[in-house]
Amino acid sequence: MSDERKIRILVAKPGLDGHDRGAKVIAAAFRDAGFEVIYTGLHQTPEMIVAAAVQEDVDVVAMSILSGAHMTLFPRVRALLLDAGVDHVLLTGGGIIPEDDAKALEAQGVGRLFGPGTSTADAIAYVREWFASRPAV
Repeated sequence: MSDERKIRILVAKPGLDGHDRGAKVIAAAFRDAGFEVIYTGLHQTPEMIVAAAVQEDVDVVAMSILSGAHMTLFPRVRALLLDAGVDHVLLTGGGIIPEDDAKALEAQGVGRLFGPGTSTADAIAYVREWFASRPAV
C-alpha cells in the first residue's frame, strides 16, 4: 500500500463463548493483509466492543460468535454503534449462523457473515471491497 490509509478493524469476541481460535486466525489474516487490527480478547460486552470501536476509530467491527447468541449480539452492537454516531462502521463477523438468521441480520444493517470453513481470503476481499466502495468519512 502506498499512501492509502490502512483499514482499521476491531476483531471482537462477545459473550460467554470461550472459543477464540477462529477470531485469532482471522485477526492474524487481516493483519497479514495489511489491516490495522485491534483484538479485544474474550468475554466482551456489546458496550465494551462499541467503546473500543469508537476509541480506536475503526472502520470495521468483526465479531466472532459461536454461542448461538448472534440474533441478540449483532443487533445490540449495531444499535450501540448507531447511538454512538458511528453508523459508517461496517459490522460484520462470523460463526455458527444459520442462513436465515444471516439474512435477517443483513436486513437490520449487519454486513456479510462468514461461516466455518470460509477462506480468510473471502473475508479480506469483502472488507476491502466494502472499504473501497464507501464514501469517504
